[in-house]
Amino acid sequence: MSFSLYVHIPYCDSKCPYCDFNSHAARRWPEQRYVAALRRELAVAADGSHWGGMVRTIFFGGGTPSLFDPASIAGVLEEVRRHWQLAPTVEITLEANPGTVDEGRLRGFAAAGINRLSFGVQSFQPKILTLLGRIHDGPTAIRAVGDGQRAGFDNINVDLMFAVPGQSVEAWRADLRQAIDLGTAHVSAYNLTFEEGTAFHAMRRRGEFEPLGEDVEIAMYEATEDALTTAGFLRYEISNYALPGRACQHNLSYWRALPYLGIGAGAHSFSAASMRRWSNQLGPEAYMHAVEASGGAAVGQEILTARQLQGEFVFLGLRCCEGIEVSEFSDRFGVDFAVAFPHYRDLRKAGLLEQRGANWRLTERGRMVSNEVFATFV
Repeated sequence: MSFSLYVHIPYCDSKCPYCDFNSHAARRWPEQRYVAALRRELAVAADGSHWGGMVRTIFFGGGTPSLFDPASIAGVLEEVRRHWQLAPTVEITLEANPGTVDEGRLRGFAAAGINRLSFGVQSFQPKILTLLGRIHDGPTAIRAVGDGQRAGFDNINVDLMFAVPGQSVEAWRADLRQAIDLGTAHVSAYNLTFEEGTAFHAMRRRGEFEPLGEDVEIAMYEATEDALTTAGFLRYEISNYALPGRACQHNLSYWRALPYLGIGAGAHSFSAASMRRWSNQLGPEAYMHAVEASGGAAVGQEILTARQLQGEFVFLGLRCCEGIEVSEFSDRFGVDFAVAFPHYRDLRKAGLLEQRGANWRLTERGRMVSNEVFATFV
């Protein structure tokens, strides 16, 4: 069976105050040692029983993977090809900070095998970028996207963030227009959340700023839908829009509850066949030490019940606008969706869930309270 591969590169120039990912700000990082650990972890994983078949998608996330030299990325991909066959249409994504790349560097990543870029832009507005702690400015972000296109990338995503304190609806519309005008193929539009353990969460608790009101956030949400769909983008997931044929296949693997192998510090893996999920050592140093000592760095494992697998299939699938196909549910789990989750009728009566052909999906109202709907399937 095919699977997706996630490669975590945890190093950053600085830690953004809203970020709750496993990222570590550093002036220097042990790039060669870390890449060697990634390659060894891949080789050991290839000898295991879970990871046969073909690699469908590869995603270098972080952190800031674009800090690493293109030769390092090429080395990891070389190791992947040494052990597995890549799908003919394999999607290989690299996350990049606009302030860390130029056209020459991006040409290097293309030569290494990257065929999709995901720029963490967040905003083109100077005040918003400063508040978010980004190291780039608007012109740098614009240049980076152009450099990517000139380097030969025709599949470029831009991450944008709304509901930022002090952000106006018009400023948000301007960010959307700028992303569209740049000719990007994909836009991820995320609303800011104040995750525990982040600097923003502490600042909010101290009363240093207040989140935007719900009415403003809804207006931004509606502006997103209007601007991007008018420009020809298709909304395929709650926060993600793509031109036809440009949906992120790697993320769709997660939302369809397909198997994935995660390597690197803090990376997670999931095997439906063995009904388990596991994760690696969080700290880069602890991760490298573990791989050097034993070839692996897994520290946490969860054995999933059939009920958990069923619930995850549903709520992850409902993130996608097409929803879940009931025949696929019964094929996977040997039980009818209506039998497994009879409360779907209550969600339909409440106007949160609807049937479209063979699929069940969230209504527009359901998307507005999606987390509450998802919780009913856990």
